[in-house]
Amino acid sequence: MKGYRSALTLMRIPFSVYLMPIFWFALSSLTAYAVWRAVAVFLILHLLVYPASNGYNSYYDRDEGSIGGLKHPPKVTRQLMHLVLLFDVLAVMSGILLSPLFGAFVALYLLVSKAYSYEGIRLKKYPLLSTFVVTLFQGAFTFVMVQVGVGFELTEVLQAPNVWFAVVSTLFLCGSYPLTQIYQHAEDRQRGDRTLSLILGVKGTFLFAAISLTLGTALLLYLYLTTAQVQRIFIFLLCTAPIVYFFAGWVLKSQHDPRVVNYENTMQMNKISSLCISTAFIAMIVVRMYL
Repeated sequence: MKGYRSALTLMRIPFSVYLMPIFWFALSSLTAYAVWRAVAVFLILHLLVYPASNGYNSYYDRDEGSIGGLKHPPKVTRQLMHLVLLFDVLAVMSGILLSPLFGAFVALYLLVSKAYSYEGIRLKKYPLLSTFVVTLFQGAFTFVMVQVGVGFELTEVLQAPNVWFAVVSTLFLCGSYPLTQIYQHAEDRQRGDRTLSLILGVKGTFLFAAISLTLGTALLLYLYLTTAQVQRIFIFLLCTAPIVYFFAGWVLKSQHDPRVVNYENTMQMNKISSLCISTAFIAMIVVRMYL
């Protein structure tokens, strides 16, 4: 049982909160959906799919240093793969019960996430390809998957302007993804993983993140403006102001003290951005429901 307890820790279920904004973003872009289906999609993604991906990544990386959500990860055991396979099966079966297409999307997501870490493929070794795959699947693909899961037809989901909202989600992920790698340069270099952040360097990673996040925000605000949702512009800007404040301060401090580019500040950035962006989209949902 001790092996399973440490394995469950490596599944990093609490870390799933950092991927929560895409779920709320997808819901905020819809006008009507069954609440019970939305709850089911949330649970499948955040309690099964994301932890399964985290666990599989940990199984092959066998990190000795800090990883997302765990400053001191336990040793990898064979029980970790048992839990990964169990979570995989439960996620796909639950997804199929909700919707066959949603179940297929869940299965595809899990396969792609395994290709990211599996030693025979290891997309993680290819900086541009891995960045494209991760940001596409954790962003636009997940956005579409959530909306299909709550009951919408794929043809409806892929219509404009909804498909452009999906593009925004990928731009946001494109900005945040390299930041999750910024403190791991030494370990990634030792493993032979040429991550995008490693290639860009610390300054380049900050610049890339700023450009991607700015482009995503500009496109989002433009979509809100052209679809007569001006109120949402103010909600988004107000809720995400703490992200801009922390990010700008982090960048400025790093110019004088490279030691601030560490695990603690990276997790703080993830936490602030996840909670603030989620709050923005939840507020939009509440406003639409009651005002």
